[in-house]
Amino acid sequence: MDWGTLVATVSGGSIAISGTVLADYLRHRHEDDRGVGEQRRAVYIQFITAAEACHARLRQIAQAPSTEVDPDRATRAALSDAAIYEARERLFIDATTVVARAGQAMFEKLRALQRAVAAGADPTSSAFHDAYHPYIGAVWSYRVAVRRELEGQSLSPAAFGWDRWDGKDRCPMCRGAVVTGT
Repeated sequence: MDWGTLVATVSGGSIAISGTVLADYLRHRHEDDRGVGEQRRAVYIQFITAAEACHARLRQIAQAPSTEVDPDRATRAALSDAAIYEARERLFIDATTVVARAGQAMFEKLRALQRAVAAGADPTSSAFHDAYHPYIGAVWSYRVAVRRELEGQSLSPAAFGWDRWDGKDRCPMCRGAVVTGT
């Protein structure tokens, strides 16, 4: 019996099997990573979409407060109806720490806007703008965090011809306050 042939055959077979197992493992890992990325993207979009639905409803309430019997109840319902709480929970579970932090900051600013509208702030009031602009800034911070994570790219306000994310540079009311000195 030629031991060299036997050892070579066993070694070659072991290398072939190891290579196949390693390739299969790497392929599954790549598919899993891609699945996690797609899942996170869906959660990130769900969260910002829920926040936008809530924001739109809060603006409706602020623009026509007399149509609401109880503005406080209506603004709290805007949060629930938009399913922002559920989207936030999914965000906490599936997001990276950086995106979850940006999402929570955005949520806190949305709640501040909700409280301002519940207290009767209308879109032309300083109380509304004091809550609105920080919220818009937080929305953009969230978008930047998501984009950096998913695509490795960032955004800046200058990409849109803006000076800042919070929109104060584009807000006629805020620009008027700066011009008039109020």
